[in-house]
Amino acid sequence: MGPRAGHIFFVYPTMPKKSKPAAAPKPAENNNSASYTAKDIYVLEGLEPVRKRPGMYIGSTGSDGLHHLVWEVVDNSIDEAMAGFAKNITVELLPKNQVAVTDDGRGIPVETHKQTRKSALETVMTTLHAGGKFGGDSYKVAGGLHGVGVSVVNALSELLRVEVCRDGNLYMQEYVRGKPKASVKKIGSCHRTGTKVIFSPDPEVFSAIEFNEKRIFEHLRQQAYLTKGVRINVADRRTDTPKFYGFCFEGGIKSFVSYLARDEKSLQEESFYAHREHDPSSETGERLGRGKIEVEAAFLYVDELDTQELSFANNIYTPDGGMHLTGFRSALTRSINTFARAEGYLKEKDENLTSDDTREGLVAVVSVKLREPQFEGQTKARLGNPPARTAVEAVVNDALKEFLEKRPQEARRVIEKVMLAAKARMAAKAAKEIVFRKGALEGLTLPGKLADCSSRDPAESELFIVEGDSAGGSAKSGRDRRTQAILPVKGKILNVEKTRLDKMLLNQEIRSLVVALGTAISENFNLTKLRYHKVILMSDADVDGAHIRTLFLTLFYRYLPQVIEAGHLYVAQPPLYRIQAGKEVRYAFSDGEKKEIVAELLKKKAEKKAKSGKEKGGEEAREDGMIAAEADEGKDTPAGGSGVTIQRFKGLGEMNPSQLWETTMNPENRIIKQIEVEDARKADRLFNILMGDQVEPRKQFILTHAASVENLDI
Repeated sequence: MGPRAGHIFFVYPTMPKKSKPAAAPKPAENNNSASYTAKDIYVLEGLEPVRKRPGMYIGSTGSDGLHHLVWEVVDNSIDEAMAGFAKNITVELLPKNQVAVTDDGRGIPVETHKQTRKSALETVMTTLHAGGKFGGDSYKVAGGLHGVGVSVVNALSELLRVEVCRDGNLYMQEYVRGKPKASVKKIGSCHRTGTKVIFSPDPEVFSAIEFNEKRIFEHLRQQAYLTKGVRINVADRRTDTPKFYGFCFEGGIKSFVSYLARDEKSLQEESFYAHREHDPSSETGERLGRGKIEVEAAFLYVDELDTQELSFANNIYTPDGGMHLTGFRSALTRSINTFARAEGYLKEKDENLTSDDTREGLVAVVSVKLREPQFEGQTKARLGNPPARTAVEAVVNDALKEFLEKRPQEARRVIEKVMLAAKARMAAKAAKEIVFRKGALEGLTLPGKLADCSSRDPAESELFIVEGDSAGGSAKSGRDRRTQAILPVKGKILNVEKTRLDKMLLNQEIRSLVVALGTAISENFNLTKLRYHKVILMSDADVDGAHIRTLFLTLFYRYLPQVIEAGHLYVAQPPLYRIQAGKEVRYAFSDGEKKEIVAELLKKKAEKKAKSGKEKGGEEAREDGMIAAEADEGKDTPAGGSGVTIQRFKGLGEMNPSQLWETTMNPENRIIKQIEVEDARKADRLFNILMGDQVEPRKQFILTHAASVENLDI
C-alpha cells in the first residue's frame, strides 16, 4: 500500500519538580531527554487529525461549522456543474439530522486506485488531500482545491453513505466516523450517472445539530445565480408537510445584482455586465498561472449611501474579498475618473475621485474562475492570487469604457451620483475637523449631560444611553457611580439611514454620543479608544421606545459598526410589570410571565392559608380596569382583592431609582441583550426596509410580520 496521510503532533512532557540536590547525581537523572523518547511522538493517520482538531478544517464546531459540512458536499457537485458535466443538484434536509446531496455528474470513480490499492471512491472519502483537483484535466476550475472537503465531512459524520451511478451500475459504501464499514460494493443497476452523499453530523463533535432551512435556502440560491443554467432543488422533509424550492437563473450574476437591488431605486436602465477570459501571462510576458482566468462582473448604481459588494472565486464566497475585488475596485475608480475628465465633469484643478466616492450606492458581484486558487485558510475567506487582480482590472476596464460611451444618459447619472459623494466626503471631512478641533481646544471636554463613572478602566465601565431626562435622572441616582455612566437623550435622534456624515454631525445628541464614546467616527474611528466596553441602549418598553432603539441601532450599524462587531453594544430589557404579594416583589417582562408569577404567588398564599387553617376565599387575581386605574392614579393596583398587587410600568421614568437599579441596571439581576450581526447583507437590507425612503417594502414587511408582534403598546 502507498503511504497514508497523517499529521504529527509533538508532545512535550511536564518538567520534573525541583528537589534537594543529590550528592552525586547520575547523568541520566539530570538529563530531561531521557523522558522524551520516540514513544512521545504521535502519528495521527487517515482522518484522525480532523476529529482531533475539527476547527482547523471547518472553522468551528458551532452552527457555522455544521453548515460548512453542507457547503463542502455541495461544492463538489457545483464543481461538476462548472466542468460542464452536471445540470441538476438536489439538497434534502431529512429527519434525524440527515442531509442528502445528489447530482447528475459523472459519479466518483470506483475502480482500484494504483497508489492506495483501494477503490478510488474509498480513497476520496477517507484520505485528506485526495481528489481530481490537483492535476490532469478532470477539473479546469474547482472550489475544493485543498482536497479535504468531502473527507472532512466523512470524518465529522456519525454515519455517511455514498452512492455512485457509473457505467450502468449502482455502487455504495458506508462509513462510521470516517471509517468504512465494508468495501465498495455493487448494489444494483442504473441508467444515469451521478453521486449521492447522505450524512449525519456527529453529536460528539458538534455542540448542537440543527440545520437552518433559511440559511441553506439563501446559500443555494446564491450558488444558482453563480452557476448559470444549472438547476438546484431544495427539499425540507423534516416535518409532515415538506417544503420544496427550485432555483435556475439563466441571467447568472446579472440577475443576482438585480435581486440584491430589488428594493432600491436604480440609476441605470440595465446592469453593467462583463464576461471574458483573460490570460495574465499576456500582460507581463510571464507564466503567472496555469490557464486563463474567467472573469464575470456586474454592477448597478442605486439611490443609496451604502455599498453592497460580493466576491466569489470558483463559486466560493470570499467575505474578506481579495485580489479579484481589489482589481474590480481599481478598474472602477480609474475608468470613472478617466471618463469624468474626458467629459469635463472634473476640471484640471479638481482632485481625482476616490474609491469610496465611486462605490457609494454600488451593488456589485465579482466572480472569477481560475485553475489554481490560493485561498487564505480552509474556510476560503480571501483570495490571494495576484493574477486575479490583473485579469479583473483588464476585463472591467475595457468593458466599462465601452459601457459609459454607449450609454451617455446613464453615465451622466452615475457621474453625478459619484460627484455628489465626493462633495459630501469633503464636507464631512470639514465637519469632523470642526467637531474634533473644538473638542481638542476644550481639552476633550465630555458632554455636560453625561454623568460619567469614576473608573477609567474600559473593561469594567458601562455607558447607559437613556431615553428621556426623567429616566436619566432616576438612572443617575440609582446607578453604581464607579462603573456606570449615564447619557440621557432627548426625544428621537436623527434617522441616519439617508443622512450623510456632515449633516449627521450637526445633530447635538449624536455629537454628544460620539464624544462620550471617545472613538471618533468614520475613517478616524479607533476602537482602542472606546471608553466603555458595554454600551447599553435603555428605552421604554413601548412603540416609541422601540423606535428610539432602532434609530440608535441604525446609527451604530451605519457609522460605528466596529462597536457591534467587537461585542460592545447591548440593549437593556426593562420589565413591564411589578408584582407584589406581601413583602415578596417580582418583576415580569411579558404578559405570559406576569400570569405565571401571579398564579405562583396565589398558590403560595393559598398553601399558607391552608396550613394556618384559614378560609381560602377570594383567591383569584383579576385585572379588570387595573391598567386604566393605574394610568389615572399612578398607584399600585390590587388584583381582585387577593393581596397580589400589579403595577404596569408605562416607562422608565415611572420607576424610582431603586427600582431601576434592581430591575434594569444591577448586573446581578438585569437582562441585557448583546447585539450581533450574523448576516451583514440581511441586516443591511433590513435597515434599508425599516429606515429608508421606500414606503412599499416597509409596508410589506409590516403586513408580513404584524401577526407575530407581542406586547404591542400604542
